[in-house]
Amino acid sequence: MTDVFDEELREQLDQARTALDAARRAGDEDGVEAYRGRITGLLRIAARHGIAVPHSADEEVED
Repeated sequence: MTDVFDEELREQLDQARTALDAARRAGDEDGVEAYRGRITGLLRIAARHGIAVPHSADEEVED
């Protein structure tokens, strides 16, 4: 079950990052903020469950 959770979390994170890039390219500031929030939320979930996920400095999660 843990492997499935880890895989799903990483897949959702990849999708959110792709959507964030698309929103940036389209100049959709609301979309950018929404997807940044989604990424932050997913990174918090990963941290809470001890899943190490590579992320950039601008994706840092504050405690």
